[in-house]
Amino acid sequence: MSFWNRLRRLRRIKKEKTISDTSTFPLHRELKDNLHQIRQEVGSSPDVIIREFKLGSSKVQVAAVYTDGLADKKMVGDFVMRSLMIDTAEETFKSMVSDQNVFDLIKDNALSIGEVKVVKDWNGLLSNILSGDTVILMDGWAEAISGGTKGGETRGVEEPSSQVVIRGPKDGFTESIGTNISLIRRRIKSPNLWLETMKIGNVTQTDVAVMYVKGIANDKLVQEVKKRLNDIKIDGILESGYIEELIQDETFTLFPTVYNTERPDTVAANLLEGRIAILVDGTPFALLAPTTFFMYFQSAEDYYQRYDIGTAIRLLRYVTFFISLLGPSIYIAAITFHQEMIPTSLLISLAAAREGVPFPAIVEAMVMEVSFEILREAGVRMPRAIGQAVSIVGALVLGQAAVQAGIVSPAMVIVVAITGIASFATPAFNMAITIRLLRFVIMIFAATFGFYGIAIINIIIIAHLCGLRSFGMPYMAPLAPFIPADLKDTLLRLPLSSLLTRPRLINQNKMSRMGRNQQPAPPMEKGNKNKGDAN
Repeated sequence: MSFWNRLRRLRRIKKEKTISDTSTFPLHRELKDNLHQIRQEVGSSPDVIIREFKLGSSKVQVAAVYTDGLADKKMVGDFVMRSLMIDTAEETFKSMVSDQNVFDLIKDNALSIGEVKVVKDWNGLLSNILSGDTVILMDGWAEAISGGTKGGETRGVEEPSSQVVIRGPKDGFTESIGTNISLIRRRIKSPNLWLETMKIGNVTQTDVAVMYVKGIANDKLVQEVKKRLNDIKIDGILESGYIEELIQDETFTLFPTVYNTERPDTVAANLLEGRIAILVDGTPFALLAPTTFFMYFQSAEDYYQRYDIGTAIRLLRYVTFFISLLGPSIYIAAITFHQEMIPTSLLISLAAAREGVPFPAIVEAMVMEVSFEILREAGVRMPRAIGQAVSIVGALVLGQAAVQAGIVSPAMVIVVAITGIASFATPAFNMAITIRLLRFVIMIFAATFGFYGIAIINIIIIAHLCGLRSFGMPYMAPLAPFIPADLKDTLLRLPLSSLLTRPRLINQNKMSRMGRNQQPAPPMEKGNKNKGDAN
């Protein structure tokens, strides 16, 4: 590279650096310089609207800047533009206005909008404009007024699609962080519900909110969550999954250590237990920390039904968990190594069904499981109107064709079908994916060592689970470590009157969450009551 080319390159780098560093500089006093700088910073984007006008009948030049699609146009027109163009033209305002106090008069008297703040640097100015606020600049002032006009097009509150309940609230989170916060505050009307916001992402500047109940949540846990969020250095946060992966304790694990949900009632219930919620703008999924293994088998509906029904359904989920995890592996181990454990009549039927199958049981299982996963993924990605029909019809057609062709046995089709259906009973989608992945690993151990291989891999999985932590909390609590007081809402769901305390390892501030309410006694019969009065 020649000297002159190197010199031009250094000048270009210096110029680009100067332009990018102006975000921390104070504003210019000249309005035209500020508007020119705004156009230069945003690349003269047509969606950044700049409206210039004069303030009332005075000669003060004013400009309102907002982003089309992010700001509420009705709010901008009614509460910003109308206030500045009409209200400032009144005689009362004219008598009060002067070159020295026009900025304060607009900020304190002219704008009929709720949120108003003063911006003094380019970083705050651009951040407010690109967040949906309207920024008002005046000629001769090195400050700007920002009015809260966030709005634009957002999706309405709808029923959650991934966590459906029969009895319970039907509202779910949306992509608007403001709407999500309001859905939580509608359920917890307490001044102790604290909210702290921050921006994460050097380029995206995504709004992230941390919510917790002061006095219930552990203060050290709150500080740890905020520290991990502040330590994130990345260009963009497009979904809460980015946050989940960057703040989790263990990276190399299949098990999720941060719980995600799109149900406001689930977030509210966990806040009351002492957990911390993390809301990310642009996604309907909120994060909850810390979490335990047993949280992924609990549903909000467990607490809306009677305790005996909730307990039965929860136990059924644990049964389906073991079926979806170990079903094919047990069949492979029994049919390959341990035929003596199968009843004679059943063994004869299985041997007759497998007589024409040219592959061992592990190959059968792998072919059917992979085919089932392909159908499941295709059903999710295809249009909703035909996706479900294609997955069901495809499974029936492929299964029947594979049996008739002699590639797989009918028993294997039954085992894989029951396993696939059982995996849908897990309420948490990320835990269901973990089960599906571990199923293949356990199948390989079963085909290699039989039941001994299943025992070995299960011991490894349990040891791994006992070693996991979620923000310092043991992942298998309250079983490991064993906490008898917290077992009332783990495998079983005892009556609400028995759930007197919060989980011990999450909350250290306020353990009690209800008084010792006695069960209502039936009213005394009239005859017995009179007899008691006579005595």
